[in-house]
Order: sequence, then structure tokens, then C-alpha cells
Amino acid sequence: MNKFTKIKEHIYHKIESGEWPENHPVSSENALCKQFSVSRMTARRALQELADEGLVIRTQGSGTYVAPIKSQTSFMAIRNIADEVRSRGHDYRAKVHLLKEQSASAQIAEALELEEGAPVYHSLITHYENDQPVQLEERFVNPTLVPDYLKQDYSKVTPHEYLCVVSPLTEASHQIEAILPVHSVCQYLSIDRHEPCLRIFRRTWSSGGVVTFATLTHPGSRFKLGGHLTFKE
Repeated sequence: MNKFTKIKEHIYHKIESGEWPENHPVSSENALCKQFSVSRMTARRALQELADEGLVIRTQGSGTYVAPIKSQTSFMAIRNIADEVRSRGHDYRAKVHLLKEQSASAQIAEALELEEGAPVYHSLITHYENDQPVQLEERFVNPTLVPDYLKQDYSKVTPHEYLCVVSPLTEASHQIEAILPVHSVCQYLSIDRHEPCLRIFRRTWSSGGVVTFATLTHPGSRFKLGGHLTFKE
């Protein structure tokens, strides 16, 4: 592991363990230079990447602080919502509203590359951070690739965790849009109808084909996207 990565892992651990709660000051560039024997440029890059990912906030003249806790994720990565919440030192839980087999509509059949009317598995789950809803997950699953999907307890393991074990991800696609929620979404997320939401449509593939088509809806006030791209010279 290079020193740049070590700096990031060090700060990740401080936040994940709860030792550095939200708004806690993060080690300065100078302090990181001394601790890890790196250049100022390396320390600055590590802090900037963490800021781009939404984990810290950098304020000129004031320093770097652990970001106020909203649901934070990257549109370039697929992370387990339970891990994200727990990495911030917060409590995670889930409430399963629906878990059943049904016939695929034309839209769902197209997304899963099945025939219209073919059986699919359907789940609807609200994910909570410190008892506050942060994501509504609606997922359609190809039963031929994940035959035991309906037998799992998704209050104890997330669909993402289970699917990663039984049908490892080989490919994914995303579409992102801003919406105003319908009444049912407002109820599940405990928001009013004027609360803007961010909605992610996600398809995932394994070596056997399309595994799932998921719609992930987040309250705008509790969620943000971040990411960092490094381009080779």
C-alpha cells in the first residue's frame, strides 16, 4: 500500500470507528506530511479526494473537518448501504415492505432481458440511518439467476450483500434523475411532497446475464453524490 493510500485509509478508519464524528477536525496537511513522511502535494491530494467523495469538508483558512452526515455515496461505485451507514458510526436498520414473486411488466421484462409475463422477484425496502429513512430500494430480480432471493431475511442482510455472494457483479449501469416524490414514496421516506429526491436506476449483471433492476430513491436533504477520477498522464 503506497503512502497516499495509507493516508486515506487512516482517515477512513478514524471516521468509520466513530473516533472522528461529524464536524471533527481532520489532520492538517502539515500533520499528515510529518506522520506519513510524504510531500505536501501528496497530503493535499488525499484530503481533496476525501472531499470529492463527500467525507470531509475543506474550508480555506479554517481547515478540514468530517462532513456533516448525510447519506454519502459515489455514482462511480456500488457500495452496500449498510456499510455506508455503519462507516459513519451510525446505526443501520431496514424495513421490508414487500417481498414476492410476480409477472414481469413490459418495462421490467425489458430491463431484465426476459419475456413479458415471465416470473420475477420483487422487493421493496426502506433503509434507515439512526432511525431516519435515507433510501427506498425497489428491486426486481431474475429468479433463474437468484432462485433463493425470496427466502432471505432482508432486515438482517441487505439485498446487495446477498447478491454479491450468490451472483457476483460483473457489470452495472446507472441512470440518475431528480424528482418530486409521489405520495407512497413520501410515506416510506417520511418526507413531504415538496422534498426533492434523487433517484438512481441501476441494472446489474453477473456472468449469467442481467441479475437485477433496482430503483433507489433518496431524500435530497439526506443524500449527496461524490466521486473522484484519476487520469493517467
